[in-house]
Amino acid sequence: MKAKLLALKKLGARVGAAVVTGGVAVAANAQTSTAPDFSQITSSVDFSTVITAIMAVATVMVGVYVAWRGAKFALRAVRGL
Repeated sequence: MKAKLLALKKLGARVGAAVVTGGVAVAANAQTSTAPDFSQITSSVDFSTVITAIMAVATVMVGVYVAWRGAKFALRAVRGL
């Protein structure tokens, strides 16, 4: 049992060393490459209509919330009389 545990520890050390070595190689490769240029894609997309729609939905939700709170306030005021 002890021999198997030692063999497993050695294997774990080898795998750990391989992972570290592979990570260093990937990091070195990532530093030498340049980032992709997405300016052509992002400049051709127009989000103004989407932003307008999202703001309209948010405005409706705020209006419903204000109406709901106002109704609750009015009902509390009537019950208090």
